[in-house]
Amino acid sequence: MVLKWFPLKGRNCQKTMLILVLALTMSLSYSACRADNRMPDSASSKLPTDLSTKQASSMKIIIKVGDKAVTATLIDSKTTRDFVSLLPLTLTMNDLFGREKFARLPRAISEEGERTKTYEVGDIIYWSPGPDVAIYYRHDEQPIPDPGIIAIGKIDAGVEAFNVPGSINVAVELIQ
Repeated sequence: MVLKWFPLKGRNCQKTMLILVLALTMSLSYSACRADNRMPDSASSKLPTDLSTKQASSMKIIIKVGDKAVTATLIDSKTTRDFVSLLPLTLTMNDLFGREKFARLPRAISEEGERTKTYEVGDIIYWSPGPDVAIYYRHDEQPIPDPGIIAIGKIDAGVEAFNVPGSINVAVELIQ
């Protein structure tokens, strides 16, 4: 019956049908995977979608570390907007290499931001293999391994709040 729709004959007919079936299967699989990763309507309504450059450069978060509160300015990128959709967050940040505090995010976020293998003290970044967020409090001159990091913001002042031994509990909120 399917062969009536495709007037192909001979050995190439089976190959063509197999390719079409595989393409259809891959397309349906991709659609199913994408559907599972979509945000619920309540989360997407919190997502800043139509920000001007001025608004994006002034988008700020507050990070509470114990009795200290540190502000950070976020950059404008799809990765950052996806991160903001997770807020507010309470995280336990662990120390790594005596240079950064990192924590696993509840889900992976967009990887469409620009990747780099360098950082500065105060940078807030996304490490996609984790999926982790990290804050650099000290520079050790070591390069970042593949696939690199995606910057999402920078601590305005007070980065020394993260330069403490061991793990810390933090609360991260968007300043409105």
